[in-house]
Amino acid sequence: MAFDYKKAYKEFYLPPRTPGIVTVPAMNFLVVRGQGDPNEENGAYKHALEMLYAVAFTIKMSKMGQHRLEGYFDYVVPPLEGLWWQEGTHRVDYAHKEDFQWISLIRLPEFVTREVFGWAIREATEKKQQDFSPVEFFPWEEGLCVQCMHLGPYDNEPATVAAMEEYVKAQGYDEDFGAGRFHHEIYLSDVRRCKPERLKTVIRHPIKQQK
Repeated sequence: MAFDYKKAYKEFYLPPRTPGIVTVPAMNFLVVRGQGDPNEENGAYKHALEMLYAVAFTIKMSKMGQHRLEGYFDYVVPPLEGLWWQEGTHRVDYAHKEDFQWISLIRLPEFVTREVFGWAIREATEKKQQDFSPVEFFPWEEGLCVQCMHLGPYDNEPATVAAMEEYVKAQGYDEDFGAGRFHHEIYLSDVRRCKPERLKTVIRHPIKQQK
């Protein structure tokens, strides 16, 4: 049976709908960076996702080809994730999506080294006849965070975020946005097939102990 990160690490992917504190260890990701409204038809965000999934499935489906990756194990491609921010504020203003800066991510299994990543980029480039240079190998240790499962449309996230902020203060922490510390979303539902009210999204914010 294929290894499923969501099931193996429920503390990171399936939190309750009430806020909780978690320490997220170092992981490696595929990422594409960009800016602008993610809902723009044929925009940069949609193109970024196409590139991410093309490389992610090149790695996963390597088992079907002649190139054998050392340490390979069969796995379910982990869910899409997103880091979001806007210049000049730590808040996320959903009324001005055109101002979004974002990093789209897909977690990599542990056997994927920089060398394997390089092979996957070359392989995808050759097969798709497309430029995959925007896709990066991204090691990241998120560290101490508050997180919560949000159920419903993305535009309703402020209510969940407010509950997280209240919880953090009550527990003796402050939010800790800054370099490498972002509003983080993990998408557990396929927005193309799921009703907005049933969308499941993990929301995660960086925190630090109050001084």
